[in-house]
Amino acid sequence: MLRTPRTTRTGTPRPKTARRLRTTFVVSAASVCLVAASVPSPAPLGIGDRLFPHLGNPGYDVTAYDLAFTYPGSNSKPLSAVTTIEARTTAWLEQINLDYSHGTVRSVEVGGEPAEFRSTGEDLVVTPAESLPPGVPMRITVRHDSDPVSGKVQRSGWVRTEDGLAMANQPDSGHRVFPGNDHPSDKAMFTIRVTAPNGYKAVANGLPAGVSRRAAATTWTYRTEHPMATELAQVSIGRSSVLHRRGPDGLPVRDVVPTKDRELLEPWLKKTPGQIAWMQEKVGDYPFETYGLLIAEARTGFELETQTLSLFEKELFNQPKYPKWFVEAIMVHELAHQWFGNSVSPRTWSDLWLSEGHATWYEALYADEKAGKPMEARMRNAYRASDTWRAAGGPPAAPKGAEPGEKLSIFRPNVYDGSALVLYALREEIGRRAFERLERTWVNAHSDGVADTADFQHLASGIAGRDLSGFFKAWLYGKKTPPMPGHPDWRSAAPTEKAMKRAR
Repeated sequence: MLRTPRTTRTGTPRPKTARRLRTTFVVSAASVCLVAASVPSPAPLGIGDRLFPHLGNPGYDVTAYDLAFTYPGSNSKPLSAVTTIEARTTAWLEQINLDYSHGTVRSVEVGGEPAEFRSTGEDLVVTPAESLPPGVPMRITVRHDSDPVSGKVQRSGWVRTEDGLAMANQPDSGHRVFPGNDHPSDKAMFTIRVTAPNGYKAVANGLPAGVSRRAAATTWTYRTEHPMATELAQVSIGRSSVLHRRGPDGLPVRDVVPTKDRELLEPWLKKTPGQIAWMQEKVGDYPFETYGLLIAEARTGFELETQTLSLFEKELFNQPKYPKWFVEAIMVHELAHQWFGNSVSPRTWSDLWLSEGHATWYEALYADEKAGKPMEARMRNAYRASDTWRAAGGPPAAPKGAEPGEKLSIFRPNVYDGSALVLYALREEIGRRAFERLERTWVNAHSDGVADTADFQHLASGIAGRDLSGFFKAWLYGKKTPPMPGHPDWRSAAPTEKAMKRAR
């Protein structure tokens, strides 16, 4: 994610229990199913993420999602939806917690049999007819509504555009759209089906897997070829055009744009194949089956690296206040995330610096090489502000939590230029050749997986041939910015109240 410049920027094993007595239940308008008195009181769970402690759930690992949405022709009405989750248990489960907090649940099945369910906090707690032992596959089917009307506080999840909908689930709003295990550490394959009235077009992550047309509606199906985190899911529904071209080595590149703006946007879109080629020269082969831009008529306040189909505000491309080189660099920022953040996903949200720091690094490097905007000057400016960023938002690998009611506030300068500054210091410390080898090895070793700060430190030390734990401790966790290797004259300004306010 890159904030738009105009904004301020496992459970314990249990013995198997006897089969439960089935009970009849009724769903209320508040999406609550009343359960039998013998069922334990449901409670929201999480995997203990430091920034989002109630996100994710213990006891199972999701392998695949099948999401089916029916769009009613209005972006202010709920979509009828069916979410099917394929998973494998990792512990005894009397109850299954799913992250889900926004929409009526109509029914739940586990293994094809009706299951009791109840909403609590931001969890949907499911009680199967029989407890599940560890190490077995399970299928959960939830029939629900998916409501695009966000309410007063949370703005992510579905994004209402001028002519339809798009998704923006980062950091923790995937479960406002569909139930699941909404944490980047549990990646899975996705199949996405969207039915919409004729005249609309639906596009989603991955490659097309079929189109079915009826008298008044069309259903599009898409499938990913690589696992994906829930926060990276994308569905576009609108009166759009899908533009096709080829990238390096024949890579399918498809862009989704408002039909009336396709000529206006084409000069920008045709730059993508060259940008992919540039990134491949830096870090290796593009990691997915397709790429492209989804340009939406919406005001989100950010651009977002949704997997294989990055989300951009149209305003970025039609405002003269944004220089050409700047827009191209932001395009590369979201493209770089396909390697850093999408293919290699953060194990915890405190590892966000590995995603945003790298995307900012390649954004700055592209501006340096293609537009003559020196990387060193940008990093020197970042160094000057670094102590303020650390005081306001915490050090890069130990960021402060979000402000109340503002989940997006974890995206502060310390995880953007503050984290790119760490990479600059690392390159100065170990040398350009070792640094470039580290970057290629990192995305290759952890492709389609998750990794954390300790993994990066271990790999960097191995490539450098010496222990870098002291370097990383100071640069990633220190309250003050360490001296910059090779630049003893650089100084960080003392934080002021005004600067601190801007950095929050």
